[in-house]
Amino acid sequence: MSETGHPAGGPGEGGGTHSEQVRIQHLSARVPERVSRGAFSTGAIVMTGATEFILDFVQNLSTPPSVTARIVMPHVTLPQFIEALRKNLDIYRQRFGEPPGLPVGQPPAKQPTAQEIYDELKLADDLLPGAYANGVMIGHTPSEFKFDFLTNLFPTSAVSARVFMSVPQVPRLLQSLQSTFQQFQQRVQQQQRDAQQRQNPPLGGDPGTV
Repeated sequence: MSETGHPAGGPGEGGGTHSEQVRIQHLSARVPERVSRGAFSTGAIVMTGATEFILDFVQNLSTPPSVTARIVMPHVTLPQFIEALRKNLDIYRQRFGEPPGLPVGQPPAKQPTAQEIYDELKLADDLLPGAYANGVMIGHTPSEFKFDFLTNLFPTSAVSARVFMSVPQVPRLLQSLQSTFQQFQQRVQQQQRDAQQRQNPPLGGDPGTV
């Protein structure tokens, strides 16, 4: 089995008998036994918090569907994750061709709210706090991607969560991450404009008064 990887936000570790990796730093991350086996996901929900993004990886193979991993990621780390995932997909295409597409189903008549989505999800108590990650190491085989989410904290980086996704799911994950981050940037820019207008109100009075 071969594996290629690209780290974001810090160091990572490789796997497989033959390993070819793109590294930013030649460092390693410890893999605690409790996360070494990882969790398989068939999709993800990306949400924006005040100071972080929440990535809920969902497994939809049983009823009810369940959250198998929750990642809490600082705002500054998400664009690094997006760039690393984009580059890793490019490496995949060079080696194996275009990722297989997912079947196109009938779109829902009404887009469900976040509350409606989570009403249908099973979220275990031990996953509620999530796993903090300020870096990620991405690897892939011909059939799946592996995400090692990292806590790059002194004195040793460690894998806080490990998630596996089938290849057809990964382009959709990238689109969701990009869309969420774009909306976040637009909201920040609007808040900055509003704050600037409050600090520097336009001169002159109401044009309808004398």
